Amino acid sequence: MTPQELVVRMLPPFGGWLALSALALPAGSELRGAAMIVFLAAGPGAALVRICGPALSARPAEGPVERRDPAFERHSDLLERLMLIVFLSVAVVLLVSTVFIATHAFSAQRVLLTLTLLTTVAGFCPRLRASPPRTVKGTAL
Repeated sequence: MTPQELVVRMLPPFGGWLALSALALPAGSELRGAAMIVFLAAGPGAALVRICGPALSARPAEGPVERRDPAFERHSDLLERLMLIVFLSVAVVLLVSTVFIATHAFSAQRVLLTLTLLTTVAGFCPRLRASPPRTVKGTAL
């Protein structure tokens, strides 16, 4: 693993620990709110999408037939990953918050700490390997 890969891998957990440390700032601080929003909107999803990266790249995007844009595949894959990061982050935040609400133990600090710990664990997980596409017997890709 190169140092650059390590930095990319540990960026989402670092954002979570930064958001946790921002709790020490005054309640109305803009920096505190910004750290929370950035981490909650992208941190957990970025860690999960990094794990699933090779599996997501197994099949390239297919562009429209009438346009031959050479960068379509790259831009489409980037947009797909960005949307997955945001949607997975929101889903994980809602799931963790719902569990704490259901157990009558909800607090913003608990939710943030739990998400930071989950993101840190996901940062240490290895990436999934892409499986080859399945073919039906007698047909070609």
